Amino acid sequence: MSVAGQRLNAVSRRAKYLLLELERGTLILHLGMSGRLCLVSENTPPQRHDHVDFVFEDHSVLRLNDPRRFGSIHWQPMGSVNRLIANLGPEPLSSDFNADYLITTANKRKTAIKNLIMDSHVVAGVGNIYANEALFRSGIRPRRGCGRITRAEADALVSAIKETLADALKAGGTTLRDFQSVDGTRGYFRVSLQVYGREGLPCTKCKTPIKRVSSDSRQTVYCPKCQR
Repeated sequence: MSVAGQRLNAVSRRAKYLLLELERGTLILHLGMSGRLCLVSENTPPQRHDHVDFVFEDHSVLRLNDPRRFGSIHWQPMGSVNRLIANLGPEPLSSDFNADYLITTANKRKTAIKNLIMDSHVVAGVGNIYANEALFRSGIRPRRGCGRITRAEADALVSAIKETLADALKAGGTTLRDFQSVDGTRGYFRVSLQVYGREGLPCTKCKTPIKRVSSDSRQTVYCPKCQR
């Protein structure tokens, strides 16, 4: 499907996907681990990891830069719903994601609480870093069975997820290596991380060394004293 000549009507987001709404459908973009979109002039020469240009009639260019090539672009025709976003859970900052919803969902599953909140079919867009941080804020150990979470803990965890994401947004996200935003700036939430990347260092609350375990090829970090 050619998008040439179509007007860009709106830009929105669903989970980790950017939605560019055109006249006859929607472009769905996933930036992978380090991809980014840059707005440049038409005569700006492409760099090594620039892969796709969207050129507008005012000669501005929306350029996709993706060093690791983990990103992707998909076409969703008008009136259809792409399988990538068809069965996603509620947005974590929305009112649909609340303690009642979380405890009801948790009681139906047999998995660790961290795995539950990172499942995009349960809640859309809670990544590994923010899952670790939210669990620390709520005092819940990442590998606890989700069916053992109490109503009060569910309420604390929902609040912690919302607060963690809100704080990260204010700081521009978390730059660990080469991520930059559309204007080239880096995210500074990393300086506020309390457990992620701090294994072996003293807990910011109780001074107990932060512990790290391997889980599904991801870093799972927690305080063995503060989190139960």
